[in-house]
Amino acid sequence: MSRAITFSEYGAPEVLRLSDVTPPEPGPGQVRIRVRAASVNPFDMKFRSGLMAGSVPARFPAVLGLDAAGVVDAVGEGAEAAAGDEVLGVAVGGSYSEYALLDRPVAKPGALSWEAAASLVTVGQTAFRVLEELGVRAGQTLLVHGAAGSVGTVAAQLAGARGSTVVGTAAERDLDRVTALGATAVRYGDGWPERVRAAAPQGVDLVFDTSGAGVLAESVALTGDSARVVTIADMTAAQHGVRFSAGSTDRTGDSLPELVRLAAEGKLSVPVWRTYPLAEAARAHSDLEAHRNRGKAVLLP
Repeated sequence: MSRAITFSEYGAPEVLRLSDVTPPEPGPGQVRIRVRAASVNPFDMKFRSGLMAGSVPARFPAVLGLDAAGVVDAVGEGAEAAAGDEVLGVAVGGSYSEYALLDRPVAKPGALSWEAAASLVTVGQTAFRVLEELGVRAGQTLLVHGAAGSVGTVAAQLAGARGSTVVGTAAERDLDRVTALGATAVRYGDGWPERVRAAAPQGVDLVFDTSGAGVLAESVALTGDSARVVTIADMTAAQHGVRFSAGSTDRTGDSLPELVRLAAEGKLSVPVWRTYPLAEAARAHSDLEAHRNRGKAVLLP
């Protein structure tokens, strides 16, 4: 037997329980890893609370978690890894566990910590996907709403590496963090469009909204075209003619090895705010729902 965080009904963080479970067996092409780190994503909290029940219903008892990093301990037929390999990727059937399955593991470089490796997967893939949807390229100015958040942080770094000028909105306390990413930091809140115009007199070409803070109408006005704005957080997107970008089920596509390489070379980072023992998953959810975090929360089984 092994231990995992499970829940048998939708609800508040208190529905999460540390349970004894049977370790999963890898199927064809899969590996089982001994999990060293599993990151907590906003999707996990939406899934636990039942907000996703209409589109992604849970099969109780369910194990939470998308992202994991660990050491391969069992290998399915045709898997592209061997026992003892250090890998990361998206877990099949949950990552808040001592053991998890990965369909398409990516090698973890020694330069990348377990916490950083687990934190990179979903936020990195999300940022990469949206920049591709927007067609971000050199010479353009990209506005990132929520640039101090995990996805916004990665998006700002990736866009800057492409030669784009990045303007990022953030809370007053986080402006220095945004500036450190190579972006022009702008305080969000009332009057933000005027502050963005002052920071980017050349104009804004594209907008990536990670905040969901009701900024879409003004963002469309800044770019002059709703097709130049994408959100991952504002469910009113259609009302503004804006694309809502949702992740595919395949989060370990071609971008993940590239993201891992950049992170290992020190060219890309995801802020890790705090680590928690596996048994304190409910506390991690509570802290994130109360917006106490300034970066990723990571569980250490």
